[in-house]
Amino acid sequence: MITAGCDVGSLSAKAVILKDGEILASHVIFARPEPEDSAREVMGGALKTAGLTMDDVSCCLGTGYGRNAIPFARATVSEIACHGVGAQWLLPDVRMVIDIGGQDAKAIRLDAKGNVIRYAYNDKCASGTGRFLEIMAGAMGISLDEMGRVSFSSGNPVTISNQCVVFAETEIISLINAGRDIPDIVAGLHRAMAHRVASLARGIELDEEITMTGGVAKNPGMFAALEEALGTKLSRLSVDPQIIGALGAAVMAGDVACQG
Repeated sequence: MITAGCDVGSLSAKAVILKDGEILASHVIFARPEPEDSAREVMGGALKTAGLTMDDVSCCLGTGYGRNAIPFARATVSEIACHGVGAQWLLPDVRMVIDIGGQDAKAIRLDAKGNVIRYAYNDKCASGTGRFLEIMAGAMGISLDEMGRVSFSSGNPVTISNQCVVFAETEIISLINAGRDIPDIVAGLHRAMAHRVASLARGIELDEEITMTGGVAKNPGMFAALEEALGTKLSRLSVDPQIIGALGAAVMAGDVACQG
């Protein structure tokens, strides 16, 4: 059986195609102005990689910010549930998922069957999100992809006192003008953001097996900073952490298809 998941977020769109319990294809794009366009383009990319058409897919579920605009989705599901299911499908022992996306951050506790027990999220402010790092990277004149590598060159990370994006950006510019090294500023940003996200996770009680999903998980400096803030090693995913929401939707689509 072939199923699919389509996750249309505010900054990116992801699609995953599963065949008989294996990932056949996945695709990630920057989000388009219209969620429907994002959905069609990202799923088209995944289908092309798989050598399939939408007619070959038994069931597709939609998730994410733009899930209600996905025309080919049979139903929609919460991205919180999808990240839990997707992460535990890859790592059965995981009991907590920390998802840092473009516009929000979530901490999700799971039971042994992948059901959500508790969750907490921050969507009121950009601090603790991928957008926060993107703005700070721009202020420092480096690319988002460089931040992880740059942070590992730090010898004396700065302390970032402002959580608000506007004030934090001003603080970064002041630190640059004061002659502080860019690696120390980047490492300080990672630490500040990691401690905010760790506080979110502690609010619903930490569990032993924790993994990190979302695009920010691809930043090795942020991954290491979160491990330090939590005081524990995180379980690493075997696939792109950005596709986990779409993967979870594709896994759940199998149950929907079986139900007819």
